[in-house]
Amino acid sequence: MVNNNNGQVYVYNKTREAFLATEAKVADGYFSRLVGLLGKTRRWARAGRGLWIVPSHGVHTIGMLFAIDVIFLDRDKKVVHVEEYVRPFRISKVSLKTSTVLELPPHTIFRTGTQAGDALEIERLGSSSLPLIVRPPMPGGERETDLQDQSIDLADPHADCGTGRERRVNAAFSLLA
Repeated sequence: MVNNNNGQVYVYNKTREAFLATEAKVADGYFSRLVGLLGKTRRWARAGRGLWIVPSHGVHTIGMLFAIDVIFLDRDKKVVHVEEYVRPFRISKVSLKTSTVLELPPHTIFRTGTQAGDALEIERLGSSSLPLIVRPPMPGGERETDLQDQSIDLADPHADCGTGRERRVNAAFSLLA
C-alpha cells in the first residue's frame, strides 16, 4: 500500500519503455477512492495525467464527463487487464487478480502499446532515493540538472544520464518542461 496523502507519482512501463503518466495522483483513502475522477472535466484528461486507485478490483464511470483508459495491476505492478476508451456511465470488469487500478486519459494505452503482462514502475515524484535538483532555466534557455554531483544538461539528448532510473526521471522532467 502507498500512503502518501494523495502525493504525485509517475508511472513508467518498463516493458515498453514508455511513460503512462508523469503526474498521477494516488487515491488510497476511502474518500479519495470513492470520489476518484468524479467532477473532473475534460481538461483533466491531458497526456501525463492519471489516478492510481489503491486498492481496487474495478472501476465505474457513472457520473463522469469523459472517457478514460483503465489498467488493472496485480500486487507486483504487472498489467493483468486493460480497457481502452471506457465511456461515461459504464462499469469495468471486476478482477480478483487485480490489487490496484490506473485511470488514464483516453488513448494512453494505444499510444504506449501497453498490454497484459507488462511490468510497470510506479514511484513518487521527488523520491528521496534519487537526489534530484532541477534549476530554473538559465539566461540562454538551457535547463540544468544535478544528479549525485553530476551536472546534466537536459537540452542535450546525448548527455550521459547515468542509470536507467535516472534517465527515466530526467525524461519525465523534460516532458514537464
